[in-house]
Amino acid sequence: MFQDNSPLAERMRPSKLSDLVGQHHLVGENGVLRKAITSGQVPSMILWGPPGTGKTTIANIIANEVKRPFHTLSAISSGVKEIRDVIQIASRGNKAILFIDEIHRFNKAQQDALLGAVEKGIIILIGATTENPSFEVNSALISRSQVYTLNALTKEDLLQLALKAIKEDVDLKEEEVELKETEALFNLSGGDGRKLLNLLELVIKNDEGKKKIITDKKVTEAAQQKTVLYDKKGEMHYDIISAFIKSIRGSDPNAAVYYLARMIEGGEDVKFIARRLAILASEDIGNANPTALVIATNAFQAVNLIGYPEAGIILSQCVTYLASSPKSNASYMAINKARSLVEKTGDLSIPMAIRSSPTKLTKDAGYGKGYKYAHDHPMNFAEMELLPEEIKGTKLYDPGKNAREEEIRKFLKTRWKEKYGY
Repeated sequence: MFQDNSPLAERMRPSKLSDLVGQHHLVGENGVLRKAITSGQVPSMILWGPPGTGKTTIANIIANEVKRPFHTLSAISSGVKEIRDVIQIASRGNKAILFIDEIHRFNKAQQDALLGAVEKGIIILIGATTENPSFEVNSALISRSQVYTLNALTKEDLLQLALKAIKEDVDLKEEEVELKETEALFNLSGGDGRKLLNLLELVIKNDEGKKKIITDKKVTEAAQQKTVLYDKKGEMHYDIISAFIKSIRGSDPNAAVYYLARMIEGGEDVKFIARRLAILASEDIGNANPTALVIATNAFQAVNLIGYPEAGIILSQCVTYLASSPKSNASYMAINKARSLVEKTGDLSIPMAIRSSPTKLTKDAGYGKGYKYAHDHPMNFAEMELLPEEIKGTKLYDPGKNAREEEIRKFLKTRWKEKYGY
């Protein structure tokens, strides 16, 4: 048994698109990536998603399917020199694929070194990241690439993956394995296929019986043997940051500062923590307490200047303030509704009265005609139609049920009660 020393997740890594489990929105029958791969017209791309969701696998499959030279760099250990070496090699032959794992760890200079080669088509860049590319990847590089979001694997995906491994892996299929219970296996995997397979293998290795029966108890015991305090590259990372955010959202400063300590002791990047706090201040507190975003932004700037260990004090002040603040996701919901509306309705015509009219030509065309300058009217307000005709009267922002936003609601009611129903 277990003749191959490589982990089960590596042994089960698919090389064909048809063998990939999960990410149906990208590689399913009508998936955009499947269409790009089968047509051979693969763009430069950023694959963004949690660990164990198939980013590296998809890069390898693309290389196999389109039959192009394939180069791999890790942002942890590579720099501008290694990038230029690959570009030089690629410029002498066919367009090559350059896969960069953890591309968010490249600094601006390293990312800039890729721009020319991507733009000229010398390389097809595939970058993998667990961090939001909007924050960690240069906008110039994003504009030259497609960003594809990978999702955590569903329970159905994880079950398919486990059964596939038991049936097909050279080592496992020689054993008599029964997948009796799966709840612990799925919960501890957290949508991470690599974690699932390696945990499954660990349980089977630890089982001394002739028949390997997978139960929740055995999975939990095996996982406890392997648990580490904190793993910045994946494992506990997502569980702890999730608990951290949910504790602040749940207005529990005690739990929040505990998970903050877990991250600090684990050596988490101070910028990562501070950035998440800034996002939360807007997403979960918003106009219920606008000062929260000010505090979080200042904390972000301060901890980047100071660093550990003193940065922990600043983070603690920010975390306890945010956790103890009134909460509202009203502005977050408003932009989500607005974006959905834009996606649904497209580029609707802007009302003529509020179009820009800098020239005689635009004025003659009626641009700006009928516009009411708010400050020329009582209470600095003049009611007029500001949304496109097709969606007039659509309320996107509904103030939350808290003292600060009730004041906002009261203000809006004096202006828009009839139109938007405030």
